[in-house]
Amino acid sequence: MATSARPALATGVAEMDGRLGHGGIATDAVHDVAAASPSLSDDAAATLFVAGLVARLARAREGGQVLWALTRFDLYAPGLEQAGLAANMLLFAQGKDDAEVLAVAEDGLREGAMAVVVAEVKRANMVATRRLQLAASEGGVPVVILRRWRKAASCPLAEPSAAVTRWRIGSAPSARLGLPGVGRACWQVELVRQRGGEPFSLVLEACDGEGCLALSAAARDRAAAQERAAARAA
Repeated sequence: MATSARPALATGVAEMDGRLGHGGIATDAVHDVAAASPSLSDDAAATLFVAGLVARLARAREGGQVLWALTRFDLYAPGLEQAGLAANMLLFAQGKDDAEVLAVAEDGLREGAMAVVVAEVKRANMVATRRLQLAASEGGVPVVILRRWRKAASCPLAEPSAAVTRWRIGSAPSARLGLPGVGRACWQVELVRQRGGEPFSLVLEACDGEGCLALSAAARDRAAAQERAAARAA
């Protein structure tokens, strides 16, 4: 249940929205996202989670343009599109280092034409995230900081941040199919910290072509079993 009147966009996953302190993703705030580990599979999961998230946020606004600032262009456009983020929605900006990327992101927030801003960095300290939070709040535009791993033993989320939510995303086993083949990708989605709510963790099916997440088949089965057990107990 929402605990604040802060503007937010529902994810469409009831099990997630019900646990988010604002009833969805705050649309005037900073959000941190990091991979659960430096592995390629977890890094891809975190990147596609961000792509789907910003695609939904962008579609909720007129114009729907996303500014993605980064130091090295290594994104795979077809993969982003499969997560709902089409090429015509994207404007890339490349900076020489993290400080320049964060400055570009702040300029993008204050310029007012962007629906969402993404800053892909390895480091963003408390001062930088506070500046971004102030710009996001003043402009009513969300910013997602995709924090890349610097060292194998140092989680990017260990660095203090002014972000309203902080997410850790990892790959999870796909649901089994009734025939040979690979099922829809699944992610371990962990909300490490949030303002106005408690942390939680869910296994979700990866974003579809509209950027929508879904509760995994196994989790749906467990929820249904719990409901049936509660009904019998009543």
